[in-house]
Amino acid sequence: MKTKVWLALLAIYIVWGSTYLAIRFAVETLPPFFHAGLRFLVSGLILLAWRKLAGDPLPTRPQWKSLAIIGTLLLLGGNGLVSWAEQTIPSGVAALIIGAVPMFLVIAEAIRPGGVKPTWRVIIGLLIGFTGIYLLVGPSEFSDGMKLNLAGVIVLLLAASLWAVGSVYSKHADLPKSALMMTGAEMLMGSLSLFIVSAATGELKGFSFAQVSGSSWLGLAYLITFGSMIGFVSYAWLLQNAPISLVATYAYVNPLVAVFLGFLFAGEDLSLRILAASVIIIGSVVFINSGNRRGTRVENDTSKGNRE
Repeated sequence: MKTKVWLALLAIYIVWGSTYLAIRFAVETLPPFFHAGLRFLVSGLILLAWRKLAGDPLPTRPQWKSLAIIGTLLLLGGNGLVSWAEQTIPSGVAALIIGAVPMFLVIAEAIRPGGVKPTWRVIIGLLIGFTGIYLLVGPSEFSDGMKLNLAGVIVLLLAASLWAVGSVYSKHADLPKSALMMTGAEMLMGSLSLFIVSAATGELKGFSFAQVSGSSWLGLAYLITFGSMIGFVSYAWLLQNAPISLVATYAYVNPLVAVFLGFLFAGEDLSLRILAASVIIIGSVVFINSGNRRGTRVENDTSKGNRE
């Protein structure tokens, strides 16, 4: 059993960490919201059909409503915005900002009615973490020659916030008992929202599939097969067979994997500034979770929300 647990962990460590690089290649010639819609439409239909054939009941009407809200917040507000931002922001930097989702989860949980208020230790962790983000995206004196697109940074911070809101909402929503049926239906509803935004923003105007490069198709195929299928199946199995505190460690590892893969395969910057920000942001997340009296609750939210 231990071998299977670590193989599944290794899968989500590497697979979900590598999805940021796959997104970077996919959006080179595929419109960002449209590419994400295609990804989750195909993945969602496959998971939905598989679990239905396995005997899992389809979601009820109230559950479809909850799944539409969650799919919109996580997959449109989270993944779709990340895809848009990666047109101008390096994949490793995007992963680091999204890796701070547990910090936004603490804030979202604290401000909701009846939510858990952070301890002083957690507040200190938040201050440290946001210092790391400031170091990463802050003024030119910290830049090491790397200037980040301001709109892309703002969109990534918005994506992290929406991920947190969607994760907190999902704790109290009426959802299917089967984790994979829930995931498939969530993907399907999220893809509809992504297609609507894609059409509304006019990103398909003048678009032709003939202009899509091979690397973009490969990126999309990787996201469907590995990111959405292998990653989520491994994750769902881990939730049933491993402690949530162990499963949640992927949120610490994924940004580091993304940073080094971006450096190795996309020629992205790996400066002292990025390494220092990585240590501060990831260290603050570990500090927050270890010091939160209800850390399991925060980690569970992290596992629901912080995924590419």
